[in-house]
Amino acid sequence: MKQDLLLVLKLELSETTIGEIIIATDPNLEGEATATYLTRLIKPLGIKVSRLASGLPVGGDLEYADEITLGRAFEGRRSYDN
Repeated sequence: MKQDLLLVLKLELSETTIGEIIIATDPNLEGEATATYLTRLIKPLGIKVSRLASGLPVGGDLEYADEITLGRAFEGRRSYDN
């Protein structure tokens, strides 16, 4: 059943003009694994794959941020172009 669903998904994606797929999964181990799996499935079809940024929430306190959260916040940073 799972393989059939994936085959249908790949067929549907290969026959469309989708420019980008944005993956939104939970920022945990299972979400990371799912995002990686989907990326490996979709990228060979020539579709841009991106993922929602994760990191520090607005109003969050740096004192309580763990190393992984801080790392993701740094990776997803944007510059202020004046």
